[in-house]
Amino acid sequence: MTPKEVVALAKEHDCKILDLRFMDFPGMWQNTSYPISELTEACFSDGFGFDGSSIRGWQAINESDMLLMPQPDTVFIDPFLENNTLVLICNIQDPITREDYTRDPRNIAKKAVAYMQNTGLGDTCYMGPEAEFFLFNDVRYDAQPNGTFYQVDSIEGIWNSGTDEMPNLGHKIRYKEGYFPCPPSDTLMDVRSEMVLHMIDAGIDVECHHHEVASGGQCEIDMRFSPLVTMADNMMKYKYIIKNTAAKYGLSACFMPKPIYADNGSGMHTHLSIWKDNQPLFAGDGYAGMSEMAMHAIGGIIKHAKALIAFTNPSTNSYKRLVPGYEAPVNIAYSQRNRSAAVRIPMYSPSPKAKRFEFRCPDPTANPYLAFSAMLMAAIDGVENKLDPGSPLDVNIYDLDPEEAAGIPQTPGSLEEALDALDDDHEFLTKGDVFTQDVIETWIDYKMENEVDALRLRPHPYEFMMYYDI
Repeated sequence: MTPKEVVALAKEHDCKILDLRFMDFPGMWQNTSYPISELTEACFSDGFGFDGSSIRGWQAINESDMLLMPQPDTVFIDPFLENNTLVLICNIQDPITREDYTRDPRNIAKKAVAYMQNTGLGDTCYMGPEAEFFLFNDVRYDAQPNGTFYQVDSIEGIWNSGTDEMPNLGHKIRYKEGYFPCPPSDTLMDVRSEMVLHMIDAGIDVECHHHEVASGGQCEIDMRFSPLVTMADNMMKYKYIIKNTAAKYGLSACFMPKPIYADNGSGMHTHLSIWKDNQPLFAGDGYAGMSEMAMHAIGGIIKHAKALIAFTNPSTNSYKRLVPGYEAPVNIAYSQRNRSAAVRIPMYSPSPKAKRFEFRCPDPTANPYLAFSAMLMAAIDGVENKLDPGSPLDVNIYDLDPEEAAGIPQTPGSLEEALDALDDDHEFLTKGDVFTQDVIETWIDYKMENEVDALRLRPHPYEFMMYYDI
């Protein structure tokens, strides 16, 4: 869509407000709004000024002035606000040099795609994330110097099977048995359907929706694969629509990987393929119908998996999910169909256009621009260096004897461990100046100071269960 068409769209929908959105460094959508009279064709080249020093992980106070540059092809009409509002996603520029800002996650994603194109390996990288989430009826938490707690609740939760709900109508979902139940056990079908319709109106191509494995309101809505930057944009629309539709129904959407103990967590299994001249490059006559290029790309993911996970699993809570015994993949290996491997090759369709691999480690706390970019850069490194992914893991890992199992590399056990891996292994990310050294260092420092150390310094409620009476 052109700037002229965007202005016409605003008039067609009688929009009163222009809302500009962009991604901060850790991965939260930010916005600022203007009267619709500020929307002109010129604003797409002139931009809108704002204070970059107030955004997490960005500019110093003495370099605070920055520009929001609206991107016309990202336009959609917000379905939730009372006043008709036209939304545009923005890139970030320096107002003096007019260069794209190196810490703008969307800029990093654009650079990753441009780097792939410059190598000649392909012209399009398709991404297909499967983000899971919980819908809770109640959520409470607090953290004070003298006490901390959390409590989430869902009317679907099996823990409510004995609660006096005046009346309790039963049909609670047992732990790990929430995959595909029909209503009335699935109480959220209408909510998800409304989410899907809003997504379609916002330009997202949706494939399906369903209840997920966990008790207590776990859901999934699958988007059809899209080019990398577009899909990262869509992931932000996806979260926004889910959160606001949930709020309309008196529900709270949670994208934490592990909000409930002893049940399945929420992942964001992400499918990747590379195409050139409208032709898929991952189809071939090798293992699982994959091409040599695809296998080398998988080799890149496996080689750099521990460093990748610093971006694809960027919260301390991520490592409550990446543990054995659930569906989370903790084995750094690849396989067709085997969901205990970090990389899975789906076998649903023999079509060459369906050939891709799925990196199963990511979760929805990831900044999609950074996570998808890091995955692409690892895949490119694998192709350029013809990295061998090794032998596939086509057995049930839990059936292996201890010695065999011990030989399979494991995902990091903590955010700190993943950040250490990124510190040791990031040259593949800095090729083409896609991730600058400043971006890598800022990411590690921000995560260590604001998340790893912040959690390490605080007593945990379960420590009182374990140690109070000693």
